[in-house]
Amino acid sequence: MALANYSLVTEFILLGLTDQPDLKIPLFLIFLVTYMITAFGNFALIILIVLNHHLQSPMYFFLFNLSFIDLCYSSLITPKMLMNFIQEKNIISYRGCMTQFYFFGFFAISECYVLTAMAYDRYVAICNPLLYSVVMSPKTCFYLMLGSYSMGLIGAMIHTGCVLRLTFCDVNTINHYFCDLLPLLQLSCTSTYVNEIELLIVTGKDIIVPTVIIFTSYGFIISSILKIQSTAGRSKAFSTCSSHIIAVSMFFGSSAFMYLKPSSAVSMDEAKFSSIFYSIVVPMMNPLIYSLRNKDVKVAFKRTLNRIL
Repeated sequence: MALANYSLVTEFILLGLTDQPDLKIPLFLIFLVTYMITAFGNFALIILIVLNHHLQSPMYFFLFNLSFIDLCYSSLITPKMLMNFIQEKNIISYRGCMTQFYFFGFFAISECYVLTAMAYDRYVAICNPLLYSVVMSPKTCFYLMLGSYSMGLIGAMIHTGCVLRLTFCDVNTINHYFCDLLPLLQLSCTSTYVNEIELLIVTGKDIIVPTVIIFTSYGFIISSILKIQSTAGRSKAFSTCSSHIIAVSMFFGSSAFMYLKPSSAVSMDEAKFSSIFYSIVVPMMNPLIYSLRNKDVKVAFKRTLNRIL
């Protein structure tokens, strides 16, 4: 009965990254270039892995999936963000908002577990190299990826289901550049207590559990590396893992800052800044990190370029 005097929301207005007109064109150009680098980098890495047989290994199988995920969820968010810089009002329907929210959750959660699988792959490669081909069999890799996408599917369904139970009344302005969870909770005119509990449990599980597994894996990895006698061997082992550590730190660090505290404790300016890292910067940086620091990828790039030319 308390909602009888309100009209339900059928569309949302995304306020975007800034409301200052002087900044919109410069930011549009910056994020346009960022998206072009992201799309080209991830797509190129996918093509290189498919076309080069020496990249047909568990490590690059996981990297293929990481690039696919980064390409998908950056394409889900950035084009709509760019529209906000050049349109007076960036309107998204209620159904479109929920769809964007669901698929962002699916890809973001899947990435958490793909990065975890990559850490396990490096652990086996360095700590048990003689058993690597047996442990990291094609069947094992397939099930690790199936599990990663399944966790993404389940997590996204839970998050979206909990948001769909909320009622949005007269206020339909989202102070963000995409339909993220925290700004949606702030718009609800019904209780968000269940959502707050669900957020801490599900998101905590999707961030804390992978982080513990990753750090445990790297604890064993570092211990094994320190036992290597030759300096060249230690250097090669550290080089193999350093790119993954950088990617993990950026992704989980920004995600934890955003979601592992009550929504009331997060300002929208903080939320936008943090979101830029895991939704825009990380998808752009991943292909650069793995290609610039990886000799196999550089060789594959040269071979592919020679074929084309």
